[in-house]
Amino acid sequence: MALLSVIGFMPALLALFVFLVLTGLKVVREYERGVKFTLGKYSGLMQPGLRLVIPVLQSWERVDLRVKAVDVPDQDCISKDNVSVRVNAVLYFKVADPKKAIIDIENYYYATSQLSQTTMRDVVGEVTLDDLLRERDKISKKIQMSVDKATDPWGIKVESVDLKHIELPQDMKRVMAAEAESEREKRAVIIKAEGEAEAATNMAKAARTLATAPGALHLRTLQSINEISSDQSNTVVFAVPLEVLRALEGLSKGNK
Repeated sequence: MALLSVIGFMPALLALFVFLVLTGLKVVREYERGVKFTLGKYSGLMQPGLRLVIPVLQSWERVDLRVKAVDVPDQDCISKDNVSVRVNAVLYFKVADPKKAIIDIENYYYATSQLSQTTMRDVVGEVTLDDLLRERDKISKKIQMSVDKATDPWGIKVESVDLKHIELPQDMKRVMAAEAESEREKRAVIIKAEGEAEAATNMAKAARTLATAPGALHLRTLQSINEISSDQSNTVVFAVPLEVLRALEGLSKGNK
């Protein structure tokens, strides 16, 4: 009778076993890893594919290995020269060690975001406003290296940090705009002065050429008259060279 009762329970036991096996089957995607625990103790990584997790005895955590983007919100920062600015950035990171990311830190995503905010404020406070505006790539690299070093114990690899926007106070914007306008006016005055100096030099060269070359002054005079006479609205007063008048005067005296 006992044997018959056991045989009667076999289908139920078999069905329960099949149910437990099917429940314990887990699919790990190519870009994921599974951190497995047996009776609460770490027991290894689950590679991509179909994996078995024994119900009740084992549990696991899914870890995404893809690069993640963290938007670092606006932060009020004080630069080295005591200028208040609002800076925001974006941070790119990925999980390099799934075991550390699950065991050594409660929420690696939140922790990395908070760390990037404090690090950005510290780095901005070490540079002047001019350096912050001029060397954004260098400052971004410094933030990336600092955050990456701090997150190494968590199994996190920081790929890059990009400063998206730097907002200045309104009075500082007006000062910088006035400074830029003054600089443009300065360049304009310098360019105009250089042009006038070059023009004066060329005119001096032309004057020397006209003075030393025989007949050059007369040719230039005729060329100017031709240019003026092309417009019918102009009245041309022809100035006879002094040499011609003297020649005519000598000719008239000779005839007498």
